[in-house]
Amino acid sequence: MEIDKKDIVDEKPSDNIQDTEPKRENVFSGKEIGSILTSANRKVIQLPREEEYLLINKLRLHDDPLSKRLVKYYDIPDLSRKEWNPVKLVADKIKNIDMFNGFDIVEVPEVVWVYETFDLFDFAPDHPARSKSDTYYVTDDKILRTHTTVMWYYYFNQQSIKDRLEKEGELGALCHGKVYRKDEIDKNHSPVFHQIDWLYLCAKDKQLIDREQLVEVLVAMAKSIYGEEIEWRVNEDTFPYTYPSIEMEIKFWDGWLEILWAGVIKWSVLDKLWIDSDKYNGWAFWPWIERLAMIKKWIPDIRILFSEEPRITKQRGNLDQKYEEISKYPNTYRDISFILSKDIWLNNLFDTIRDEAWDLVEEVTQLDKYENEKKFGEGNVSYTYRVVYRSHERTLLNDEINDIQSRIREQFTKQWVILR
Repeated sequence: MEIDKKDIVDEKPSDNIQDTEPKRENVFSGKEIGSILTSANRKVIQLPREEEYLLINKLRLHDDPLSKRLVKYYDIPDLSRKEWNPVKLVADKIKNIDMFNGFDIVEVPEVVWVYETFDLFDFAPDHPARSKSDTYYVTDDKILRTHTTVMWYYYFNQQSIKDRLEKEGELGALCHGKVYRKDEIDKNHSPVFHQIDWLYLCAKDKQLIDREQLVEVLVAMAKSIYGEEIEWRVNEDTFPYTYPSIEMEIKFWDGWLEILWAGVIKWSVLDKLWIDSDKYNGWAFWPWIERLAMIKKWIPDIRILFSEEPRITKQRGNLDQKYEEISKYPNTYRDISFILSKDIWLNNLFDTIRDEAWDLVEEVTQLDKYENEKKFGEGNVSYTYRVVYRSHERTLLNDEINDIQSRIREQFTKQWVILR
């Protein structure tokens, strides 16, 4: 199948796959959707995903790089539901904290509407998260979800939830699972990772939510994972849908590491969700679960959490057991130089590297950047990058790395760049 360069550069799957239903209106139906189960003292709200499955199956029929990439990422197992994986162990540990007893669990689709992801949450029209440099677009109107916070929309669209809030004056909910974002390649980042989002809402005549109360919740959560002696601090931050907003860091390896982000829910977002902001207020926080697990078990590379190597998986059952390297396999590297238009995002090239090398690439670092309009042409930049390869499971062979690097060069030339 011939690859249409324009479609790839614009980050659209082949044949411009479209939905069969009209664009989502910017209003709530007020209609109960999905199913509500009861598990222990929690309600589990499961949203229908038939449209999502249909759309992904359409992508499976295509052979262009973006369609294959989207399917590959979508098919990665949800580690927050995979038994004995540290990601699930951490998620379960947080869910079992006493203060979260009774919080509903909301299970939402992984392919979601742009409107309910960004517009409802006060993302500005030019916010970077909306860009195809950061987000994986399945169609013009649907994306692989970039955050599990999108569950607010689905949760408050349940009439039974609105009725319960009106009756009881408070409620809480959580949502955890895979999220997808384009990113750099290193030991700490993956285009597929896991979040757990927490939401608490209550009537203002019951409790006025402020920064101090939110910090108390975050500290209790951190201590439940890392113990009473953990050193922590919070810094001011900015998010479209909370104010005030903060990030939390803990002391680790003689430095400070971010573990979560949080804030008091903005009145404007509540109003968009048909919740009366004059009557209700609340807080929200959303940890990156891999970060929590890697710190807890001293795991040096995010790829280890996804590995199925038996010598690695046997270390996962005990969250308090420090991870031990199964061997110090050597790394190897290859450099690649190219001329790239300023109109093409570097994250697209990182995705191309992942397409060919996947979990064998450890890090990609920029060695050189040079602009010379006379030499490279208007709007073009010369780059040199180093691609570092290493496996945590075996020694890599020169021939296989040369083959991977050759395929990367071929795809760079075919899709994006002029090689030097």
